[in-house]
Amino acid sequence: MSPPSSSFSSQENETTQTPTLALIPGLPNDISALILAFIPYSHHARLKSTCKSWKIFLSSKTLTSFRQKHLPFSNLSHLLCIFPHDPSIASPYLFDPRNLAWCPLPRMPCNPHVYGLCNFTSISIGSHLYVLGGSLFDTRSFPIDRPSSSSSAFRFDMVTSSWDRLSPMLSPRGSFACAAIPSSDQILVAGGGSRHTMFGAAGSRMSSVEMYDIGKNEWVALDGLPQFRAGCIGFLVGNGEKREFWVMGGYGESRTVSGVFPVDEYYRDAVVMELKNDGKWKELGDMWEEGERNRLGKIVVVEDEVWDVPDIFMLDGNDIFRYDMACNHWWKETSVPRKASNNSSFGFVALDGELHVMTLLNGVDSTDAPRSRQHKKAATMFIQIYHPRRKTWRSLISKLPFHQPLHFNTTVMCTIRL
Repeated sequence: MSPPSSSFSSQENETTQTPTLALIPGLPNDISALILAFIPYSHHARLKSTCKSWKIFLSSKTLTSFRQKHLPFSNLSHLLCIFPHDPSIASPYLFDPRNLAWCPLPRMPCNPHVYGLCNFTSISIGSHLYVLGGSLFDTRSFPIDRPSSSSSAFRFDMVTSSWDRLSPMLSPRGSFACAAIPSSDQILVAGGGSRHTMFGAAGSRMSSVEMYDIGKNEWVALDGLPQFRAGCIGFLVGNGEKREFWVMGGYGESRTVSGVFPVDEYYRDAVVMELKNDGKWKELGDMWEEGERNRLGKIVVVEDEVWDVPDIFMLDGNDIFRYDMACNHWWKETSVPRKASNNSSFGFVALDGELHVMTLLNGVDSTDAPRSRQHKKAATMFIQIYHPRRKTWRSLISKLPFHQPLHFNTTVMCTIRL
């Protein structure tokens, strides 16, 4: 095992021009580094104030590479990143369900001309978080109360705790499908539109597809979707030459009720891009019969370390369904033990191979709750966790570290492993 003390000492000398400081007195720095590397990432922020040597080591790239190299995969922290509101105004938070620990992140760089960012997508690759696109209001546009889509792209570095502005997407978009290709440092985006959460309908739709090259910091246009599609989700299936980019659900055309109220026409199908076949799309049939459900529910993907095909789950109301690729159909897997109340919503993510269903015990996520009561005290998050292989449920409770109202239908979430 190569000791990290040389990298730590080099950074220390470059930063402070002082002799090497011991991480733990009486122990070699390589042994001390191994001990500190086992501390969950969510505790690093408050441990940095312990001493100068800990602050330097816990803020260095050495720690991240050391954890990835020497810690078992199961010991890495699989964290949930929550964006309660516009990340340029309200801080995002990391949540560690293993240790019930929260860690705030710095706010995203602010543009004084825009506000109300929502429907953006966040995705992680390595130790970086990416925030792409979204819908917002621009004070320079007319009319001023009409939302527009954004092409902005930002990256947050967990090591340096800083934001970088990246090259913007070729086409501005929000509510789009997105998937990362970690092995080739690429990000795919497809579809989207300009709809804002303040409006239940309307907004543009698009079919364009782009790929971001992280090393080159540039976007490249790919073959577009067969139809206009917004509000869709995306994920990867397979490895190597068999890798595919799947786009499910969403809405395209709209109709009006009584010639006045716009109503979305939701897709019941999925489309698949074969990445090694010149990016050509193929269409799959409907995933459910008409009348079975109105729209696709919330989707999570559980990666399988043994097989190339991931497990895909959908939360629809209080029921969880598993997708069967062979027959292009959703089969009921289980039901959530504690149902959501009529005025609340569920959050749905996959962490460490388990499905996490989140809701608030005091209903602060309801848009009907009086604003004065929302800010009196922080809400408590109730997490129901389902293990797909063991077919078992367990639960956790954690108090939110912020007082802003949280609505899981509009909150953006992603996961990152550090």
